[in-house]
Amino acid sequence: MKLLFKGATVLPITSKPFVGDVLVEDGKIKKIGQIKPSKSMEVIDLKGKFLVPGFVDAHAHIGLYPEGLGPTESEGNEMTDPITAHLQAIDAFYPEDESIKKALSGGVTTAFVVMGSGNPVGGVGFIAKFKGKTALDMCLVNPAGVKMALGENPKRVYSEKKMMPTTRMGTAAVIRTFLLKSEDYMKKKEQALKEGKPFLERDPKHEVGEKLLKRELPARIHAHRVDDILTAVRLAEEFNLKIVLEHCTEGYKVADILASKKIPVVAGPLMTFATKLELRQMTMEALKILVEKGVLVALMCDHPVIPLEFASVQAAAAMRYGVKEEDLLKMLTINPATILGLQDRLGSIEPGKDADLVVWSGHPFDMKSVVEKVYIEGELVYSK
Repeated sequence: MKLLFKGATVLPITSKPFVGDVLVEDGKIKKIGQIKPSKSMEVIDLKGKFLVPGFVDAHAHIGLYPEGLGPTESEGNEMTDPITAHLQAIDAFYPEDESIKKALSGGVTTAFVVMGSGNPVGGVGFIAKFKGKTALDMCLVNPAGVKMALGENPKRVYSEKKMMPTTRMGTAAVIRTFLLKSEDYMKKKEQALKEGKPFLERDPKHEVGEKLLKRELPARIHAHRVDDILTAVRLAEEFNLKIVLEHCTEGYKVADILASKKIPVVAGPLMTFATKLELRQMTMEALKILVEKGVLVALMCDHPVIPLEFASVQAAAAMRYGVKEEDLLKMLTINPATILGLQDRLGSIEPGKDADLVVWSGHPFDMKSVVEKVYIEGELVYSK
């Protein structure tokens, strides 16, 4: 089926806004610009409306902390072992979480769903598009990254259990030990294959460690304070890991270092207050500093901390702190898509990309604007 979105103010993200049309065919964007309708097209009149790519959140716990359930019913953390690399977030994902429909109502169509930060190595997350009825229906990429955590969270969890790690150096040591053992595991496996013998010592934790060491999966490292951020960088360089910094609250203090090392940041949530010591120096001005220094930045809600439906609200609030509108739009679209390795499919309105399109009544940063319709791969999945 061909859909012609006609007469909208189009925000393509990677090129200048224009008033015109977007043609969709077989779930993909076929053409943009001024397009003459034909009998084979279903024409959707969007005069006076805004057409925007679906927002992408590169760090969310949606479906793991379902709406309406208390903390004891959540599935976000398996806090029984500091190293749970073999856990898969998709195994705990609840596709009927009410938050998913609400996320669509805020223009969010895709998210990297990941476990919490209770463990130094927490497990693997997956990328979900909010289309379909089951976790597999929604799954776009699995596994898509390995959650790690530094700082207060793992310290607090394991201090209560009176087991390592109870300090920052303990947390780094636990991660380092896991990676060293994964290196040994790889050598054993390689030797068995070299000798033509079956490898009978498979360990699901170190299978994940192997993917990290081979740079097949990025380490998604939770770090707020500047010392934790730099510890993450040291660990990455020690083991040649591909990393993404999650939250990176004080990253603005070392923005030059992050830019020079080309380390991407998924920043946020920033429209909140300091709930723990390591957030005391949180500021929305961090986004402006990071961007100006050349860091690739995406903006997360950390759902459910800020519900995904308010992604545009948090971004709009950042404009008060000098962050440019065009940079914030990129932080919700092409930048997270790039961090997730999906920039060829998501994050902008360009021919060849998935037709994940959101019809807004006005500009998405105008607080009076609402999402009227959401299409994922050309299929209507939400209508107000």
